[in-house]
Amino acid sequence: MRTMENELKQLIIETLDLEDIGVDDIDSDAALFNEGLGLDSIDALELGLAIRKKYNVKINAEKEDVALIFASISALAHYIESARS
Repeated sequence: MRTMENELKQLIIETLDLEDIGVDDIDSDAALFNEGLGLDSIDALELGLAIRKKYNVKINAEKEDVALIFASISALAHYIESARS
């Protein structure tokens, strides 16, 4: 799971052009939005598209649990692993 988390961190950095942040700067259990990494809804859409392209996993923004899926890198990695198996 650690490899997936690091891949997701790198994907976030590249997709959202986070220039001053490295993989080691992102806590896998920290919130991605608001007080955590500070992402917003536009970032979530871009990240969702990048995940779909890279992992062939669609995250439906209309689902009730979308906030839980995007809660942290750990939660996102777990969702992708579950969807792929």
